[in-house]
Formats: sequence, structure tokens, C-alpha cells
Amino acid sequence: MEISGIISAIVIGIVIGVLGRLVVPGRQHIGVLLTILVGIVAALLGSAIAAGLDVADTKGVDWIEWLIQIGLAALGVAALDRTRVRR
Repeated sequence: MEISGIISAIVIGIVIGVLGRLVVPGRQHIGVLLTILVGIVAALLGSAIAAGLDVADTKGVDWIEWLIQIGLAALGVAALDRTRVRR
């Protein structure tokens, strides 16, 4: 992976993580770095799932892929938030 691919994955991860965090109701008790990590992982997994469902490459904006990624990010943020509250 080239440096531009890594930078774009981080930027997309930030966007996906923030959007996933906005979807989860209430206040989350996780930091910015965890949000970014969750976003990057959700972006990569969401892309793989969208490719598996054959909805990754469409003409125009890939809305279904974005929804999958944001949904995964929301699940990740909610899961991490629950583990942080218990401690």
C-alpha cells in the first residue's frame, strides 16, 4: 500500500468513525484515537462486505457501501463504549 492509500484510509476512517459516533445515541466514553481506529476498521470491513455483496462499484456514489461502513462503525463505537462504562 502506498502512502497516499494509507493517508486516504485514515481520512476515510476519521469520517466513518465520526459518522458512526453520531449515529449512536447518548454520550460515548471513548477517545478520538479509538474512534479513528474503529472508523478505519469499519471502512475496511465495510468495503470487503460491499465487495462480497457486489455493491462496492456502482456508478456515482456508493451509498450502500457507506451505509455498511457507518453501521459497522456505530456497532464498534457502541461496543467499545459499553466496555468502557463497565470499568
